[in-house]
Amino acid sequence: MADELELLRSADPVPADGPHFADGPLDHNAERRLEHLLRDPANGLPGGRRDRRGLVRDRRDPEGGRPGHVRDLLLPGRRRLRLAWGVVATAVVAALTLTLLLSGPSTPPAVAAPRPLVVESGSTPVPLHRMAELASAVAGSDDAPRLRKGTHVRSWSLGMSEGKPPITLPEERIVRWRADDSHTELVVATDPGHPGRPVLSDEGGEPHLVDDGHVLLDRTYPPSWSDAPPKSPPPRDPARLRAYLMEAQYTDTPLTTPELLDAMATLLDNWTLGARESAALTRLLAGAGGLRPVGRVTDRLGRDGQAYVNDSRGVRRMLIMDPATGAVLGLESTLTAPDPVYGVEEGDVMSYSAWMR
Repeated sequence: MADELELLRSADPVPADGPHFADGPLDHNAERRLEHLLRDPANGLPGGRRDRRGLVRDRRDPEGGRPGHVRDLLLPGRRRLRLAWGVVATAVVAALTLTLLLSGPSTPPAVAAPRPLVVESGSTPVPLHRMAELASAVAGSDDAPRLRKGTHVRSWSLGMSEGKPPITLPEERIVRWRADDSHTELVVATDPGHPGRPVLSDEGGEPHLVDDGHVLLDRTYPPSWSDAPPKSPPPRDPARLRAYLMEAQYTDTPLTTPELLDAMATLLDNWTLGARESAALTRLLAGAGGLRPVGRVTDRLGRDGQAYVNDSRGVRRMLIMDPATGAVLGLESTLTAPDPVYGVEEGDVMSYSAWMR
């Protein structure tokens, strides 16, 4: 154990004087690199099975976990926002060099970050409490969608390294659970905004270009069960759901609106909500305050949505909801100020998730 702790200290993935880490969580790239360091057989450390993305599945977790389960084990105060501050400069240089070699000077960049969503000019904002009323009405119908364990999500995350251009990692992830509590997980590298074009992946721990639709992970996990959030079914009451999300975020302190949105994303990365659960979530969001209705948007999958914005500490979070059902469609996080050190500008998209049934 002493050797493992010393190895962790020397890796220092979250330096105390780091301007963007401070006491915050590791992003999924830093987690992956930390897991590689701790579990690589070359280091002589025990435990774990390596999957096709270079993630290690801990023997204590029969599910294998999603990207981020290392954070669950090591950082109980985690937060969901996927800021890839931990991409190593040399890896970024290699990725960008490969992009130039494969794309050529006349080809549009294959790893360009998505542009922020734009609210339709002249559209009428719908107050969030109206959306909550709509979601409750849908929940009362006989053919309302039901809760399903598992998720189908497309995500984009921005990787940044000091003095190097940012890169974007797009993925699609499908998790399906079976009646015997076993489940499958499929992850592919794909960007629906640029079908057929190469996209950037960090499979194996090093950024490189892969074909659109390249399979990063295709696995079946043995039966497993947990009664702890977010693995346990979410409640259908707003007050109980708030407590559930606090437990899922490993805190007994009431969640701020940005933290609530991050916890919501964690929930949706584990469950496809039914109408009653969506109604409880929408009522909870409406009662939290801090979400400003801004109007109609078209999300990254071409779906109509109503947008709600929260600005906090240099980050703008845009919640996108289905105007017909009140269900959450997506969550976008963008910078509200430039950061020349990392080569990002105001309005750059740091992360985006689009959930589907």
